[in-house]
Amino acid sequence: MKLIIGYLAAGAEIAAALVIGSAVIHSILTCLRQLLSQRKHHVDSTEAIRLQLGRGLALGLEFTVASDILSTAVAPTRQDILNLGAIVLLRTLLNYFLEREIRQGEQSRSSETEHY
Repeated sequence: MKLIIGYLAAGAEIAAALVIGSAVIHSILTCLRQLLSQRKHHVDSTEAIRLQLGRGLALGLEFTVASDILSTAVAPTRQDILNLGAIVLLRTLLNYFLEREIRQGEQSRSSETEHY
């Protein structure tokens, strides 16, 4: 059982790295494409890049929380549980504020497009 959970936790960590890494690479490429294009640069497109990157980071954080939970699932000590609680609390708070900022950004983008 420990071996299977260890592989699952490692898989969740790999998934987190892939999701976050691909979000960062995609954002960088989109930003470079925007900078090199002949079109006028808009604040709206920069905000879209930020929101897309934020979504990728939020999803990556979910995978890291899952990995931490799996790592502590088999015969945890009291210290393991306390460490897990602190890590999950910090990552959940970070994810909450990130999601809130994404929602606010999406709402402001939609209200701006309604004005046009």
